Amino acid sequence: MNSANRFTVTVALIVALGGFLMGFDASVISGVVGFIETEFELTRLQLGWSVASLTLTATLAMMVAGPISDRVGRRPVLMVAAALFAVSAVYSALAPDFTSLVIARMIGGFGVGAALIIAPMYIAEIAPPAMRGRLVSFNQLNIVLGISVAFFSNYLILRLGQSGVDWADTLRLGEWAWRWMLGIEAIPAVLYFFALFLVPESPRWLAMNGRREEARTVFGRAGDDESAAANLAAVEHSISESGEAEKVALRELFAPAMRLVMTIGISIAVLQQITGINSVFFYAPMIFEQSGVGTDASFMQAVLVGIVNLVFTVAAMLLIDKLGRRPLLGIGLAGIAACMFVLSYGFGSATYTLRAGADLPAGIESAALRDVYDVAYGSDVEFREALTAAIGEQAFKNSESELITLAVDLNASLILFGILGFVASFAFSLGPVMWVLFSELFPNRLRGLAISVAGLINSGVSFGVQLVFPWELENFGNSLTFLIYGAFALIGLVLMLRILPETRGRSLEELEEILVRR
Repeated sequence: MNSANRFTVTVALIVALGGFLMGFDASVISGVVGFIETEFELTRLQLGWSVASLTLTATLAMMVAGPISDRVGRRPVLMVAAALFAVSAVYSALAPDFTSLVIARMIGGFGVGAALIIAPMYIAEIAPPAMRGRLVSFNQLNIVLGISVAFFSNYLILRLGQSGVDWADTLRLGEWAWRWMLGIEAIPAVLYFFALFLVPESPRWLAMNGRREEARTVFGRAGDDESAAANLAAVEHSISESGEAEKVALRELFAPAMRLVMTIGISIAVLQQITGINSVFFYAPMIFEQSGVGTDASFMQAVLVGIVNLVFTVAAMLLIDKLGRRPLLGIGLAGIAACMFVLSYGFGSATYTLRAGADLPAGIESAALRDVYDVAYGSDVEFREALTAAIGEQAFKNSESELITLAVDLNASLILFGILGFVASFAFSLGPVMWVLFSELFPNRLRGLAISVAGLINSGVSFGVQLVFPWELENFGNSLTFLIYGAFALIGLVLMLRILPETRGRSLEELEEILVRR
């Protein structure tokens, strides 16, 4: 690797740490939901709100992160995001009640939204075309690493809290398990803040703001003098061709010339979330508990989700500039649909029978269940309704995992296969491909605003999915919920194959000429 490539890769890796924090901050809640549901006596919609509140403010941040970065630069926005991650982690760990926890999560959401938009934008603006797919995918890789580390961190804290080791008892890891899960994020957040001092400003942003000598210098560090001059000339030509105004208006995104670009961007933004990925990432232990494996095993299987996500994200990074964006998306969407249908079948074929004489969880009287014993229920919804009527809603919530483990009869291996296959398919396609496409589709002058709008839509759909997922499980049941996700994936596969062109190997300015119909 020559010095220019080494510089570019190093900068991309540092910037992509924002993705790590985003992944950690978003998915660490998966290990927390069971604890806070009982501690704060939450309804299923309140539980969904505790997860989705972060995405709500992330959505708001996406509305302004791009335009703000167009004014002040990419790096300052990333530094603010790092500070917000740290504040959110500490406040979440100390939250005395549900409202405080939600506020703390919402603070972190502003950091998530900014990092999610600006990190891939910055990397695309500094990366040479031949490396851009892989380098922008660093951000998705770091998101995946953050998710994986959060799953493992949750499992480790849970196990240490149960270990009886003196130092773990001193730190009260057992009693404060969920607080430690949330608070540990402050460490990488502080490291990210200071690492950003090593990163220069985006050369394309410098060029678009008239700082051409600084832009040439950064382009030169990422390549050579010849490529620096060519890149600077291409950016300036793109700006002059587009007739840059002092202020970019939102209506410009929906002009006839931008119709194809925005249709692709909005479609992929919706599709990435409507297929249910954050339901799995943010509620993984809850889903695995529904298969009857118990709490500890559900946390361990969530770690497997993180590992599979990491492995297939790396595979996508290695292939995205060889196979292209379109083939990866087609293969991944087909896999997502198939795995969701497997999950729907697996949960749909389950039966629930609580046998008389079963060793019940503490606090539940056998006499209260006399009308439930030895009755075979054909769905999780029927079983939940019967037990809630017998012992009360709060008692059922407190012991839901143990009761399902005692009663359920299903193929747990099939459920595990479906979840891991879904995660693998997503990581190979929609995960990295969406952000690469976002960084490529939009013209230079409109990129900040366009990515903000697409990211806003993506995050808005994610918020809705996260908010209603616990409610869906309670009212629709596992089988129908996953069937709906599979149907969306199938529709998305047909749509993407019809409208998505291949973008690999072309400069951002070339793509602008092809996609934007002036």
